[in-house]
Amino acid sequence: MKTLGHWLASPWRRSAAAVIAGALPVLAYPAPSLWWWAYVALVPWILLMRAAPSGKRAAYDGWCGGFGLMMAMHHWLLPFLHVFTFVLAALLGALWALWGWQVHRLLAGLPSRRRISAGLVVLPSGWLAIELVRSWQGLGGPWGMLGSSQWQVEPALRLASVGGVWLLSFLIVAVNVAVAVLVAVRQARVPAMAGLVATAAATSAAWAFAPRPDIDGQVRIAVVQPGVIDGPGHRLAREEQLTRRLAGQDVDLIVWGESSVGFDLGDRPDLARRLADLSRATGAGILVNVDARRSDKPGIYKSSILVGPDGLTGERYDKMRLVPFGEYVPARSLLGWATSVGKAAGEDRMRGSQPVVMNVGDSLRVGPMVCFETAFPDMTRHLTREGVDMLIGQSSTSTFQNSWAPEQHASLAALRAAETGRPMVHATLTGVSAVYGPSGQRVGSWLGTDASATQIYQVPLAHGTTPYVRLGDWTVHAAMLILAVWAAGEGVRTLRLRRSAPEPRVPPARTVHESPARPGR
Repeated sequence: MKTLGHWLASPWRRSAAAVIAGALPVLAYPAPSLWWWAYVALVPWILLMRAAPSGKRAAYDGWCGGFGLMMAMHHWLLPFLHVFTFVLAALLGALWALWGWQVHRLLAGLPSRRRISAGLVVLPSGWLAIELVRSWQGLGGPWGMLGSSQWQVEPALRLASVGGVWLLSFLIVAVNVAVAVLVAVRQARVPAMAGLVATAAATSAAWAFAPRPDIDGQVRIAVVQPGVIDGPGHRLAREEQLTRRLAGQDVDLIVWGESSVGFDLGDRPDLARRLADLSRATGAGILVNVDARRSDKPGIYKSSILVGPDGLTGERYDKMRLVPFGEYVPARSLLGWATSVGKAAGEDRMRGSQPVVMNVGDSLRVGPMVCFETAFPDMTRHLTREGVDMLIGQSSTSTFQNSWAPEQHASLAALRAAETGRPMVHATLTGVSAVYGPSGQRVGSWLGTDASATQIYQVPLAHGTTPYVRLGDWTVHAAMLILAVWAAGEGVRTLRLRRSAPEPRVPPARTVHESPARPGR
């Protein structure tokens, strides 16, 4: 330990260690998908900040670790944004600076049981505050929330139905804090073990008492994934070819991916007729996604449009939350230079104004979303409250084909399904396409990034309302209250210490005739 401490005495080496420690949690996400790793992945980072020589240095370690986490989580953006990826990671990483200071404040040295007990709730709350801030779509949205690493763990999905992905993040951080205390502070093993037992008890209670979705039927949904094809015309031809294979398959709805149609259907009645012919041939409506300049209003929109046997049904959803730099450049007058160093959007896409619930036939109501909108729990929660039977995400991720991004994106749909108690279809152009049932369980097999095919899924439908849909982000509200109470307590404690501090001793004044040592002389 002394050797390690000496090695970390160098600020540069310490910063490098913080970057590496912060990047470790990414192994819990797809593609590695080591879900169990999430429960110990923060421990090296916490131990580093705990042992920092000062709170200021711990804050810097938090920033460096946050930079490492954001770079590891979004490394697939490098070919897209180039050097700007490092700038974004540094800006977002700064969110963890205050968290690093909190870790040092609560766990440094030989912390008392009171400080450790506070750390078990304050540090997870601080982490949730960070996830809340970076969930703003202008900062890239809630991609890579810690709780989303548990997308394939059934007990975790049950917890998501109670408190959303937020509750999973809170519990994972609490476990990491308890493990770090067990490793570093032998005298504090009792409160650390108590924290682990409390977490296990809460998880077990949620597992036992959380309501399960009531299955009340099923529908046959077909996903059409054309694969990597250059040019909107060639892509459309391949999608038509694949869709015709569904004739006679008795499907209820056919879903195409994001940007599956590169022409405005209002300006191309010939294409609208071709899609209507496909709908008649297959006996099902087709949910396409148009990425084109509109003829009825200015600008380029990404729109989910339903086509039936008689043509356009009028059901249309315009994407509301756009990808920063991918679909628009924030503060373009200031950051427009990003288009010269990467593949940032040359022209901003236009935003839709509201979510849409579509009636696609046979009393089936679906709520479409486009691309990274599926990362936002509030969108699926709102659609569920509006009465949808099924959630649909149309995506592409073709730009990031040979990276972890497609699998990371597909995994998010499992969380959204579990949170809402509604099945979710994640249809893409180039993979990964996936379908999940009302409890977040996988339905059928994925269509990988090497597939150009159609697949039919027997999707179970459910009714009822999950606690998360009813109560919303109560975990976040509780975390903010915990932080407010702790901050107030710290303020009162600091004020009391200042008031109780002894008055500084003032040395006796000296004159030319006497001295403090020998008065009167």
